[in-house]
Amino acid sequence: MNRILLAATLVALGSTVALADGDATKGATVFKKCMACHAIGEGAVNKVGPELNGIVGRKMGAIEGFDYSDTLKGHNAAGDTWTAEQLDKYLANPRADMPGVKMVFAGLPKDGDRADLIAFLSQFDATGKKAQ
Repeated sequence: MNRILLAATLVALGSTVALADGDATKGATVFKKCMACHAIGEGAVNKVGPELNGIVGRKMGAIEGFDYSDTLKGHNAAGDTWTAEQLDKYLANPRADMPGVKMVFAGLPKDGDRADLIAFLSQFDATGKKAQ
């Protein structure tokens, strides 16, 4: 039993370290895959998808004026937030992680791409200002 707990802890820590090790500069390049539907930064507005300012730590389904899927409305009602870990899971395969979402993007299968994208997204606060 202790071995199982230790193994689970190591796996969890390993995924957290991978996320923490993301490269925001590389993430800006990965974000180009998202730009057709999402915006980020000062002056960002909703497109086909919601603007992503302050996404890490933001309540799910919380951008005013965006028509979210019932799935994300349910997460919003439950008070769920977008953590780096949840974003990692979602970005790997959005429709498998949250059936019923409107996002048609197939996902980012490479762990490094997701870590880099999350590092990039994490730089922006809710107003779109980039952390220095």
